[in-house]
This record gives sequence, structure tokens and C-alpha cells, in this order.
Amino acid sequence: MTYAAAVITVSDRSAAGSRADAAGPLAVAEMVRGGFSCAEPLVVADGADSVERALWAVIAAGARLVVTTGGTGVGPRDETPEGTMRVITQDIPGIAEELRRVGSSQTPAAILSRGRTGVVGPVPGITVGALIVNLPGSPKAVASGIPVVLSVARHVIEQLAGGDHG
Repeated sequence: MTYAAAVITVSDRSAAGSRADAAGPLAVAEMVRGGFSCAEPLVVADGADSVERALWAVIAAGARLVVTTGGTGVGPRDETPEGTMRVITQDIPGIAEELRRVGSSQTPAAILSRGRTGVVGPVPGITVGALIVNLPGSPKAVASGIPVVLSVARHVIEQLAGGDHG
């Protein structure tokens, strides 16, 4: 079965058109290669409110896997984790921990990512659940992170739909 996925790039500069989004298109290509259907990235400005709105929009549109890129650092506008936590109903820290572990094998700065992962279960207005994963905004982080995400995404999606643990 092909599930719908979405990529949200969180970047003030990309949203303003002053910097091209390099990480988002890479994430889309990798998810399509991994068997998910995925439209072009949605680009939004930094901030918890814009992240929360974007997450609800793509989930309401049917995305079962949502990957964000950007806004996971310690800068004053890096609020992707805060916006994500407003949406998820169950935290899955193991995925974020593995993403930091894999990333740190390439660059020590990966341990600074505050990215969160979790699921949003069926809630009013949303009849199916989704897995949400925050990735840093660099293409390198996306390239190393998407394989981790794809390794568990289908299982999580099937569990959200009531599937067995097989």
C-alpha cells in the first residue's frame, strides 16, 4: 500500500524567498523512493504557530507521514519542536534519539538537534493517525535521517490503523 507523506520546510529565509530550500526537495525524493506518495515541500516561516498550522493542514489533507526540516536548533526562532509538541498525542523519543546518534557519526553538531518525533492519533476532525518527525534543515541531516524514518514509518502507520505488531 502507498501511503501519503508530506514534507514541511521550516525556514524564515526560504519562506521569504531569499534562500532556496535544499533539504525539503531531498526529503521528498527520498520518501518517494521509499514508496510513499509525496507532493512538493510546504515551506513555512520559523515559529511554533506556523509549524502547528502546517502540521494540522497536511494531516487533515491525508498525510500519514510528516517530516519537517529546519527549526530544530537553539536559535531564537527555532521553534519546530514546540509547534510539533502541540500536535502529537504520543511522543516517540527513540526515533529522535536514533536520528541524533546517526547524525553525530557525521557531525558532532547533530547532538544539538532538539527535534521531536511522535504520532497524532485520531482526534476530532482527523480520522487517521500520522507519524511526525522533525529533522534538522541541512541536506546532510535529511540524507542520513530519512533512512531511519523509513525503517519504521510503515510499521507505525499500520499500528495507528490498528494493525498487529507483526
